[in-house]
Amino acid sequence: MTQKFLYIVQHYVPFPSSEYGGIWNVVAEDDNECFDLIVENDSGNFYEKYYSDLKENILNATTFALAEDVESAVVESFTT
Repeated sequence: MTQKFLYIVQHYVPFPSSEYGGIWNVVAEDDNECFDLIVENDSGNFYEKYYSDLKENILNATTFALAEDVESAVVESFTT
């Protein structure tokens, strides 16, 4: 069984650069998988030029170790 974590990732691009932002709840094994899952779900590529900030936000995200082995995925997201 591989240890999985629930990441609560907040990512906002401050005004005046943009008004885009959001929060992602992601189940992942590590920071890299969390990043990859968010990027895969960024279908509009709104955050592409802010991916370096996203990596830092993942490192600073609240994480919870999960007791069960569940599939890695973006569980819920809210983005603007």
